[in-house]
Amino acid sequence: MSPDAPFRHFHDQLADLKRRLLEMSERAEALIDMSVEAFNDQDLEKAEAVIAADHDLDQMEIEIEEQAIELLALQQPMARDLRFIISAIKITSDLERVGDHAVNIAQAATRLIRQRSTPRPTPELEDMARRARQMLSEALDAFLRGDGALGRAVCLKDDQVDALHESLFRIQLTHMLADPRTINDSLDYLAVSRNLERVADLATNIGEDAVFVAEGKTIKHGAERRNS
Repeated sequence: MSPDAPFRHFHDQLADLKRRLLEMSERAEALIDMSVEAFNDQDLEKAEAVIAADHDLDQMEIEIEEQAIELLALQQPMARDLRFIISAIKITSDLERVGDHAVNIAQAATRLIRQRSTPRPTPELEDMARRARQMLSEALDAFLRGDGALGRAVCLKDDQVDALHESLFRIQLTHMLADPRTINDSLDYLAVSRNLERVADLATNIGEDAVFVAEGKTIKHGAERRNS
């Protein structure tokens, strides 16, 4: 065996960990898309598919976490590689929670369908879903490439999703005040909005982890501003 064989083996394992993380992220993004489509289109089949698929994401979290822990135990990585593996364990939890939020949206869709509610035009929800999904994709890309600048850019986009959530809250409140019969439906619209807002928060967490891996800096909770 050549002297650098263990080094190559470690980096092959690291590359596989990155591949699995990307696969999990793409799966979580797809579930968000499908859940919002199920809600907007009142598509029961899609809603049920999202709920059923959540188990797969749970299993991926367990497998990737075990893979990362094994790398820590057997390879004893240093510096950037160590930061990457530790953060990868946290990110699998974030991605699993994205799947949970997709399930929550799908469950709201099934409630609307059972109530035979009339769909309302909700461009804010579609915009929120698009932005949250883009944030998730860019955050994972920033993490895998060690791109601190992109990680920071993702974090800055969270305010846009928060603003859309507040706008939709005001719209639904207006509906409820104007006609109490809309209260149940409006609460489901607000639930979807809140879950999309949480997905954006989770993408922000991953963006912060990207900065930590790339630069060794913690920017969570305004830490960077306090230390500047």
